[in-house]
Amino acid sequence: MLHAADTSHELPPMACAGDAAAVRPRRDDSAAFGRQIAQTLELLTSALAPQRRLVHAGDSIYQAGQPFESLYILNSGFVKIVNLSADGREQVVGLKFRGDWMGFDGIAEGCHGCDAVAMDTGEVWVVGYDALLAACATAPALLKLLHEAMSREIAHDRDSLMSVCTLSAEARVADFLLQWGASMALRGQRTDAIALRMTRAEIGNYLGMALETVSRALSRLAREKIIDFVEKGRRDVRIADPQALTHFLQRSAAL
Repeated sequence: MLHAADTSHELPPMACAGDAAAVRPRRDDSAAFGRQIAQTLELLTSALAPQRRLVHAGDSIYQAGQPFESLYILNSGFVKIVNLSADGREQVVGLKFRGDWMGFDGIAEGCHGCDAVAMDTGEVWVVGYDALLAACATAPALLKLLHEAMSREIAHDRDSLMSVCTLSAEARVADFLLQWGASMALRGQRTDAIALRMTRAEIGNYLGMALETVSRALSRLAREKIIDFVEKGRRDVRIADPQALTHFLQRSAAL
């Protein structure tokens, strides 16, 4: 059951790359973010009665070339956005967390340009785009949420491009860990042990570097005791001291 959200709080700004506080948002930021997610879902429920869809790891939420009809809001789980490069290789171009919207890429051309694939079990809310626009005409709060979601996606894409273009390989890996941790912290989840949900090959694909480079960067972080790996699997990473990870990022970026 969704409860009324306190609409007097705005969504806190997402941390920028290299921000020393990135992996530890203030508790009130996390609470405000949770309220905004609840507000979004409540507005959608009251105005549109969206379809709620359960997905499992590997499930396709939408595919490139599929006619654009709906937008999607991730209520739980993790999703990767995958594009097909000119030479036929899959390229991870985005990661989605709870509260993120998906599918904006389909608006301009009338069909989706990427695949959205679930990385674990989760729930996606499906909202018909035409119905959403009609509801926005009479619900300014819903229109504001839609514009905010678009704005956050634009800002995130800009920051990701800046990271790839300006940071060294090791700094990109450190920044990736910080941003993943920040996303978890903002959603009220623990950050001392992070399940990345991605192989090293996928991380390299997303960051634009070779698998071996990702492995070397992670190994160096482990040697310097900035991170360590949970025994049950090397996808689970502990970040004992986020400040030390931030300092590593800053040192690597300065080289």
